[in-house]
Amino acid sequence: MDARVHTTWRAQEWRRPDLEPDGRDVAAGLAVARDEHRVAEGLAADPWRYLSTLATLGSLDLTLARAAEPHLDAVAILAQAGDPDLSTLGVDATSSFGVYAARAPGAVLAARTAGDGSVRLEGTKAWCSLSSVVSHALVTVDAGERPGLYAVPLRHPGVVHDDGGWVPRGLAAVRTGSMTLTDVPAVPVGEGSWYLERPGFAWGGIGVAAVWFGAAAAVAGRLVDAAARRPPDQVALVHLGTADRLLHAALLALRDAAREIADGTADGPAGALLAARVRAVVAEAAEEVLRLVGHALGPAPLTADDEHAGRVADLTVYLRQHHAERDLAALGAMVLETGGVR
Repeated sequence: MDARVHTTWRAQEWRRPDLEPDGRDVAAGLAVARDEHRVAEGLAADPWRYLSTLATLGSLDLTLARAAEPHLDAVAILAQAGDPDLSTLGVDATSSFGVYAARAPGAVLAARTAGDGSVRLEGTKAWCSLSSVVSHALVTVDAGERPGLYAVPLRHPGVVHDDGGWVPRGLAAVRTGSMTLTDVPAVPVGEGSWYLERPGFAWGGIGVAAVWFGAAAAVAGRLVDAAARRPPDQVALVHLGTADRLLHAALLALRDAAREIADGTADGPAGALLAARVRAVVAEAAEEVLRLVGHALGPAPLTADDEHAGRVADLTVYLRQHHAERDLAALGAMVLETGGVR
């Protein structure tokens, strides 16, 4: 096998062969996300295409996927909200979006109604990936007269970005920091707590899990590559079999989630339970695949294969969006509250 040709685990079963972005950077991720907006708009009708799109991007490159996923999530949210008119914010076909819903100590964003009846945002929002790159964002507001979800223009002079503290070894190009807003115009997306209560609130988290899965499948492909270069011994076969078991379970979890969304049974508490389960299954599979491949292949691909080394570093950082034991504890609480039935 040509060393430059890398296998992706069972790609023929889930990877979109027609999706080949022009590049592997942030700009390419935003470009492919804009091209794939209809996939996001039709999430409820064809959820497997949405999830397989994200998995495909994750298998290609995580910087690419990490840039594309929030834009596709924003398109899906706006479609659920009835596509509110955002032309006053300068939104057009060339616009790109982030979605910023994290809470952090000391970061408070408030909405107020101006004298002309428009809404203005004031305050600070934390964990804003690519806020200095994308043109617009959907942001959650928890204070002021009108809490809720809002669309905002990020190139407005009242927006100040601070990503100077971003020093990771993985996803280094997906700069993440805080932004401070002063008298920034905003358009509400849904009313009040709509963002949290909407049928598809949990679906975005499942989309992130699909990206993790795609990246883990690409990492696991190195085991297949190694077996093609040298007959595997029994230990190598154990590594292959374990990776296959883990990724098979993750793929089944994602396919089941797509079916539940399509059937209309992944809403409300049932959707939250489904998302927590899927994310737990996929995150564990991805973490174990990283460990197995490291044990199986040793330091060589981490030091001599730039693509593989970069993917391992990127996935290690991206997986920390799953809060490990804390998310499992939250899943356990949901099981007790619902009886584990969705």
